[in-house]
Amino acid sequence: MVEGEIISARLERLKGYLLLLKNVRKLGPARFREDPFVRGAAERYLHLSIECLLDIGNHIIADRNFEKPETYADIFEVLAAHRVISGKLMREVEGMAAFRNILVHDYLKIDPEKVFGVIKEKLPAFEALAKVYAGLL
Repeated sequence: MVEGEIISARLERLKGYLLLLKNVRKLGPARFREDPFVRGAAERYLHLSIECLLDIGNHIIADRNFEKPETYADIFEVLAAHRVISGKLMREVEGMAAFRNILVHDYLKIDPEKVFGVIKEKLPAFEALAKVYAGLL
């Protein structure tokens, strides 16, 4: 059984991060490009959002004794292979683990256009994945 407190705490944080990212999205790409504080905050909240999704997924994998993922990207693949998430949802979040690595490790390579693109396009998939996770509680 998935530990509800662990998942719930991360889902609650994720909810807050996604709300902040939605507010950034409303500001539009020009403000995002021009304001380093908005951009920096958005990058951090995006990183934390992805981290929550990966962490919860990894917890589910361990709890259910699924094969251990070798990389962050493998987390979503393992969840899809065991039908915890759909293949469609896996494809929608595909690449987010690699994007997290750029935000954390290759910060000199961060492209503001790509960051805003992820915020603009991927938040619905993040919310859908959070909903799946919440349904496991």
